[in-house]
Amino acid sequence: MPSSLQSIRRFVWGEIPSSKEERRLLLKIDCFILSYCCLMYFTNYLDRANVNNAYVSGMKQELDMQGNDFNKINTVFTCGYIVGMIPNNLMLQVVPPRIWFPLMQIMWGVLTFCSSAVQNVQQLYAIRFFQGMSEASTFVGTHYILGSWYKPGELGKRSGIFTSSGLAGTLFSGVLQAAVYRHLGGVDGQSGWRWLFIMDGVITLPIALYGFFVFPDVPATTKAFYLTEAERLLSYDRLEHDVARRPLSWDLAKRVLGRWRWYGCSLLFAISGETESFGSNNLMGQWLSAIGGYSIEQDDYYPSGVTAFGILSTLVCATWTDYTHTRWPVLVYVCFCCTVAAICILIWSSPTGLKFFAYYIAGAAYSGQATTFAWANQICADDDQERAIVLASMNMWNNAVNAWWPLLFYPATDAPRFRKGMIAMICTCAATLGVTWLVWFLERREQRRSVDDKGDKSVKKPGINTP
Repeated sequence: MPSSLQSIRRFVWGEIPSSKEERRLLLKIDCFILSYCCLMYFTNYLDRANVNNAYVSGMKQELDMQGNDFNKINTVFTCGYIVGMIPNNLMLQVVPPRIWFPLMQIMWGVLTFCSSAVQNVQQLYAIRFFQGMSEASTFVGTHYILGSWYKPGELGKRSGIFTSSGLAGTLFSGVLQAAVYRHLGGVDGQSGWRWLFIMDGVITLPIALYGFFVFPDVPATTKAFYLTEAERLLSYDRLEHDVARRPLSWDLAKRVLGRWRWYGCSLLFAISGETESFGSNNLMGQWLSAIGGYSIEQDDYYPSGVTAFGILSTLVCATWTDYTHTRWPVLVYVCFCCTVAAICILIWSSPTGLKFFAYYIAGAAYSGQATTFAWANQICADDDQERAIVLASMNMWNNAVNAWWPLLFYPATDAPRFRKGMIAMICTCAATLGVTWLVWFLERREQRRSVDDKGDKSVKKPGINTP
């Protein structure tokens, strides 16, 4: 292959394996592992975002929701997510991921069906709590799996595709709700928003069955039917970093708490994750609904542009980070876009077109998610156990903040202006830049010390005294 074509392929899809056998293995990993992870995460966000669309499509009126009831639904979901995070990650050490992931997907699919039958908001609170518990299995567990199969030069793009699949679920939820509202509203006496939950459940369950058949666990334990014995060994040996493999013991706590990685990465995503608040709280949909003049279908369709820009940003940034092996500039890009968006909305006299532009570019915040977790995978690549703890903690602390952050800064009663939220976004971006610099500095310092230690070991020889 000409060198120019190889450069283009490397830029678009990451590092090119040197051997034909490894290229074939990578193709299988992409076709089976990545496909199920993306489809699973698509339904995860599809079944999560449907409440946002249902709220502006008649659920608010039919369930007589008042004040901050909408924010409370999301807070209850987040609490369930936090409660379920540690048990789910522990279960992945006991039950093979190829069993646990599809099992949890079936559970949240069934709960999505149940959401179509609620008669009051209290019933929805209970369903969303348990749905959060089951959906907590997906995000961190999948990033751990991806980090177990892919090299650092391959990981950013795959993490970006995985994250984009969740955003695609959010995007599709808005489009699906508008179509359901138009064509199924009133059928069999069911409101359009109830049909949305039914349709989402129908989409979710077949994908869970697909996972039972194709998901391969991790390289060390995989028994996937589509991998030969040689490919199983290659999948284990191809990761070039020197991974520390130790039995589970209290030494893990000492390693995790005695290094900067857990503190730095957890703080980074706890703060930077809140730049996604524009999209995760559907501020644009609430804005359109509050100012009036738009149909319900438009209230569902127009916010999809936020997610679409998020998908584009995620894929472009993931491609660039794999090519350059540099992660931090993506977070600078996120902070720039979100700060500009917040300022444009904060100036309430700005034209409506500028507010549309502001909400859309705020979708850039989603590109930080894939980059941050790929960065943490890279930082902790030499210790599988620490990597699992750090990834889980990043998500846990972000959700711990997210449980109260929208209630404080983005209550539904603040629509359409969300003045407190815009000020909070500007402050969040400034804090994200500071923590990004801190993590970059600590990683560079650790790399320099690692190089110095290796140099010292190479100088020391048996029988030779060194100072």
